[in-house]
Amino acid sequence: MATRRRTGAVLAGILLAGAMRASAAPRRVSNALLNEVLKARVHGGLVDYVVLQRDRRPLDRWLDEASTVSRAEFAAWPRDARLAFLINVYNATTLRLIVDHYPVASIRKLGAWWDPKGPWHLKVVRLFGKTMTLDDLEQGMIRPDFHEPRVHFALVCAAKGCPPLRSEAYDGARLDSQLNDQERSFLAQSWKNRADAATRTAYLSPIFKWYMADFGGTKEAVLAFVKKRLAVGTDWGVSWTDYDWSLNESGK
Repeated sequence: MATRRRTGAVLAGILLAGAMRASAAPRRVSNALLNEVLKARVHGGLVDYVVLQRDRRPLDRWLDEASTVSRAEFAAWPRDARLAFLINVYNATTLRLIVDHYPVASIRKLGAWWDPKGPWHLKVVRLFGKTMTLDDLEQGMIRPDFHEPRVHFALVCAAKGCPPLRSEAYDGARLDSQLNDQERSFLAQSWKNRADAATRTAYLSPIFKWYMADFGGTKEAVLAFVKKRLAVGTDWGVSWTDYDWSLNESGK
């Protein structure tokens, strides 16, 4: 009898400890709804905005849930989970911004006409109990807090010149491989990035110019960064390709 009581006490202790650990675990936002949207509406990096506008509920519901995350909950997550979440919020909010104004030829048509960063200065991001801009999210949080140059292959501003939008959400457990895949995909788009051995010139997306500081701060550092994907030399010249601001819409 005493043995059974001791065994029962041990089991109860184990169950209690497990329950305490579970209750202490920080809440995470499921990517199920966002994955549903991306898998159904994004093909080859382009978005079917017609159908997405027709059934936007999963996108809105995911953003609603993401907006309930507190700073304390967010701070308790591992680094890659935090970065994946912010990338997802940026991309999902951009999708909603386009859907809210669709049809539109370019995201640059949105916002104040006199402000070249009009759409990125709109307060459309709901996060941590307040409303902020896409610029606040990227320039004020993602870039300074994580120092990860590969985010520029993951953040998609609804333009064809952007990196291709993934058909899946970013996940902290797989973030490194997802960012590597985005880097490979973006640099493989020859109309954006290519090497010309005959002239010893690297033709690169303006993304590398706009965010040069994140890639080492010099053209030589940019060339060293892309060298693992493109056959370039660090002493080559660099020319910037044209950036296509037309909407990243499928079928257009």
